[in-house]
Amino acid sequence: MFKIGDKVSVLDDDISGVVTKMDGPNVTIETSDGFDMEFNSNELIKIESSELQQNIFSKTSVKEVLSEKESLKRKQAAKPKKKEKEHPAMEVDLHIHQLTNSTRGMTKHDMLTLQLDTARRQLEFAIKKRIPKIVFIHGVGEGVLKLELEYLFGRYNNIAYYDANYQKYGLGATEVKIFQNVKPN
Repeated sequence: MFKIGDKVSVLDDDISGVVTKMDGPNVTIETSDGFDMEFNSNELIKIESSELQQNIFSKTSVKEVLSEKESLKRKQAAKPKKKEKEHPAMEVDLHIHQLTNSTRGMTKHDMLTLQLDTARRQLEFAIKKRIPKIVFIHGVGEGVLKLELEYLFGRYNNIAYYDANYQKYGLGATEVKIFQNVKPN
């Protein structure tokens, strides 16, 4: 199978060398570091001559292969990746004209109660459906609805609330972040 002078490599190790002695199934090789090591012949594999390695690059040069790989890497890096965790926030418009067709016969207290009930119902829905963010659009006005919303949000231990993105909503919106893994008390 092997003859003296063959280049061999060890199958289960990063060792290669030249066959110097053969004694039945045992083969002695001289490693590239100059050490003599003995292996069983079924642990070795013959390394083909460098002619085969030269033939691999006979049609294309190493530089061409490297430049092709680099150009592929550049194309892949150019793609912008969207963050996986970034979800669009659920929006709830609490303006009274969005909640009812007519405000005729409703007092300010009735309107405020309708707005707060809608906010509570939508917040409970978001918690149940594991929606991570919700934006309540309440408008600027006198600030009564905003204060009542903050009082409502303060009763939940699994949420944080803050003013929503000013560029998108102006001053009249509050964003609520819902923490899903909080254990109830």
